[in-house]
Amino acid sequence: MPRLPCKIFRLTFASTLSLILLLGSAPAQPSVRADASLLEQSGKFAESERVLRDALKSNDLPVVERKRLEFELDRLNRIRLDFTLTEDQLFGVLQKSVKELTRDEFDSWVKEGRFEGRVIDGTMYYVGVSRSNLFWRYPDAAARRIGSVDRSAFEKSVWEDCVAIEKASREEGKPYVLPKRFDTKMVVKVRPNAVPAGELVRAWIPIPRSYPYQRDFKIVGTSPPVQTVGADESPIRSAFFEQKASADRPVEFKIEYTYVHDGVRFELDPAKAEPSGVLDAAVRKFTEEGPHVVFTDRVKNLSAQVAGNETNPVVIARKFYDWLTDNVKYSYALEYSTIRNISDYCLTNMWGDCGEESLLYITLCRYRGIPARWQSGWFTFPGGKVIHDWAEIYIRPWGWVPVDPYMGILAVRYFQGLTGEQKQEVRRFYFGGLDQYRVAANGDHSQTLDPPKRSMRSDDVDFQRGEVEYGETNIYFDKYSYDLEIQEIEASP
Repeated sequence: MPRLPCKIFRLTFASTLSLILLLGSAPAQPSVRADASLLEQSGKFAESERVLRDALKSNDLPVVERKRLEFELDRLNRIRLDFTLTEDQLFGVLQKSVKELTRDEFDSWVKEGRFEGRVIDGTMYYVGVSRSNLFWRYPDAAARRIGSVDRSAFEKSVWEDCVAIEKASREEGKPYVLPKRFDTKMVVKVRPNAVPAGELVRAWIPIPRSYPYQRDFKIVGTSPPVQTVGADESPIRSAFFEQKASADRPVEFKIEYTYVHDGVRFELDPAKAEPSGVLDAAVRKFTEEGPHVVFTDRVKNLSAQVAGNETNPVVIARKFYDWLTDNVKYSYALEYSTIRNISDYCLTNMWGDCGEESLLYITLCRYRGIPARWQSGWFTFPGGKVIHDWAEIYIRPWGWVPVDPYMGILAVRYFQGLTGEQKQEVRRFYFGGLDQYRVAANGDHSQTLDPPKRSMRSDDVDFQRGEVEYGETNIYFDKYSYDLEIQEIEASP
């Protein structure tokens, strides 16, 4: 889903200590990163930038530390790109979107904290998607929205697909049913003159990886010729390209491919669940902490509150899913690369986009010993195409099964065109079920591209929009566009 929100940070001793730990403990210049981040969080971006630039002047910096400092410097600009609206600009946007909004009411909403803001060098700026997030989070504002879109046809189609997959799975006695074949085209286009003429531009475009439910990937054509294609089961599968930049012209990378995706439905009966037992290393690693999957005290307390002393993995995983779908609101998110701990961010705010919701779910499951991992790419359902993240959990005897917290949240909180029972059917389906309209490129988060980038990543957590660089310079999202077109071409046998 689209990225964006963050809240104003309030520093405490504990949060300062956590920040320093999150920044790492490299032997060289660790205090520089910590000092720069504290300045950033207090709104002193220019001072933070100066501290980082001064440190980068040293010729004695180890390569790893230099890259860390360069990322922290770039991160400041990424935050600026997310927080773009002054208070007056935000009011002007909302006046056009909310019926009969007055300045006094707007001021009360600001005071109430309905909009995420950051002080940047003495000026308060608000997230560029504050208007959309107002409607996601506050039903009273959503009811007054000007120009709302009727989504009932999309909602009905989602429900019908869920019902059809569940019925076919039950009748055929297997989890993978009703396959669909798709023709897909993706284009990544770097803006003219974003790269000096003559420089070699390197690009990575996500492509479907191999899953039991996703197969028969075939490249139809590319432009320019593809250099390498990632391994079938790569956790971050891509097609890799190179092309020289020309003056005053965009640099385009295109790929067209076909693949087949099944509908998925596992009927997870707690009575049939088996103890985890001894897990092999490939599965056991998905019970461990990692980037954005941290067993904080808040996670531990929530686990105890929601799952208590329950030991059945199906019951525990379902309790976490139900809690998320009942309590967490959807919101567009900040760029993931600017968030230190995404699962904690979601739990702290009680809102998030699909990836933030999924990482919180993954963290809760892993803490209770249930292997859980990230899935992501695109959701391509007609009328709802968007970049998307979800999860998989590992429970014997079924193995890896999908769980999509976002779709459960969407159904129970935001679908307006379905009956109450239909909403619950959709929610139940996405615990152990998956529609066919996915391009699943990733089987884990925070992975390394193949070949690795020489520069920093634009998104160091996810991989959906492509990554681009030249030399050792990253090309960030504001300098290129991406687009995916998909068409169902035939029913697959």
